[in-house]
Amino acid sequence: MASKREHLRRLGPEAYRGDAVVHWSLTIRDRRTGWLTVPFYYRFRELLTHATFKYRLACPIYCCMPDHVHLLWMGLHETSDQKPAMKAFRKWVNASLKRIGYSLQDQPYDHVLTDDERKEDGFRTIWNYIARNPERAGLVPVDGYDRYGFTGCLLPGFPELRPFDDGYWNDFDKVVSHLRRNGLYRLPKGSGGTGPS
Repeated sequence: MASKREHLRRLGPEAYRGDAVVHWSLTIRDRRTGWLTVPFYYRFRELLTHATFKYRLACPIYCCMPDHVHLLWMGLHETSDQKPAMKAFRKWVNASLKRIGYSLQDQPYDHVLTDDERKEDGFRTIWNYIARNPERAGLVPVDGYDRYGFTGCLLPGFPELRPFDDGYWNDFDKVVSHLRRNGLYRLPKGSGGTGPS
């Protein structure tokens, strides 16, 4: 008789709501590689875009590795709820992976950031950990993580933001402030849809 799979312990549902910040890790079943291609990467970004809009989230950084994915999500509204957002996102990603013969492991790993980790230094340490994953795996040279082709960010309505561009943190702070203040559907006056005012 097959043993029942163990489930990861989770914090209570309230820990994932509102302005929660969560580091999620999704692993490809059996740590298989070969799924991460340029076409699939763009499908991944499309699904991430839908998740961030539907569930009112920002993703200041994500990194698709050959056998797993890191995502840093933050809630933008009091109604943001990352547990159902992740459930939906995994369902969408699995449907696409299935078409090419892959799937995700049963559960994602998550780490809800503490109050100290949410402060600027703590937040940037976790962001940097995610950014440097390709470097630690030997996929890029030391300090070459900014050239890895499968790392990015997704802040709904601001596709021009790039996590390694000069001024990213200043723009990121402005965009998150704008999105929290005005919601996802109203752009700043006079922006023409090109970025924060």
